Amino acid sequence: MAYPPVRNLTDEIEKITGYKFNNPNLLEQAFTDSSYKDEFDSKSYERLEYMGDSVLNLLIAKEHFCLYPDLSPGELTRLRAANVDTEKLARVALKYKLHDYLRHNKPLLGGQIEELKGAILEYPLHSNGLIDTPKVLADIVESFIGALYIDTNNSLDTTWQVVKDMLQPMIIPETLQTHPVTKLYEYCQKNGFKLKFVDLWKDTGEIEAYINKQMVGKGKYSSKRLIALNRAADDAYKRITRCLCQVEIEGEIK
Repeated sequence: MAYPPVRNLTDEIEKITGYKFNNPNLLEQAFTDSSYKDEFDSKSYERLEYMGDSVLNLLIAKEHFCLYPDLSPGELTRLRAANVDTEKLARVALKYKLHDYLRHNKPLLGGQIEELKGAILEYPLHSNGLIDTPKVLADIVESFIGALYIDTNNSLDTTWQVVKDMLQPMIIPETLQTHPVTKLYEYCQKNGFKLKFVDLWKDTGEIEAYINKQMVGKGKYSSKRLIALNRAADDAYKRITRCLCQVEIEGEIK
């Protein structure tokens, strides 16, 4: 795979973000995965990712604290988490094609990115755990933020001016959704239903959801158990909230 020279990398990222880096080497490091090796022994983005993760969490927390004075700490935590999780940041990377500048040696990454591009079409804002996301996409957004923060001489204000636009559209209280598993548990608890998940993932890649001993949903994703679990919960929730299935389940209780 061909990678852009440092000068071209700097020029391209500056066009995307509108920020001119004082130290282009920071930017080169931010887009170098640990799998990539060259004769110069280039540093990977891992330390910058660590910094960027911390900075982003602080910036989002500060923004939400000011924008939503009536939200409880728990609600603020959920909102922040949705705006900094792997899928959200991976969408930012795709939106600005940041992966095109990543130096790596990950043969499967290209196919994973193409799969993600197709998967997110069904979920314009966020899937809430129903699709798999290559973590490296989120990593390079965080490493870029780390590089930006250091290059601005640790200016949170300047960093936020650049990052805020990149993160759009932000998830706000009105568009924040409950995680599928949490939503299903809460629904069952409210209605007195007994919920049980049957884990068949190792054998079939599937997880089944049972309510009052009746199977009402299943999810399959062979590559990652958590995605299968989320899909099972989502499928079950959609089924039990339909009127016909609701009547059937209540009939089982009686």
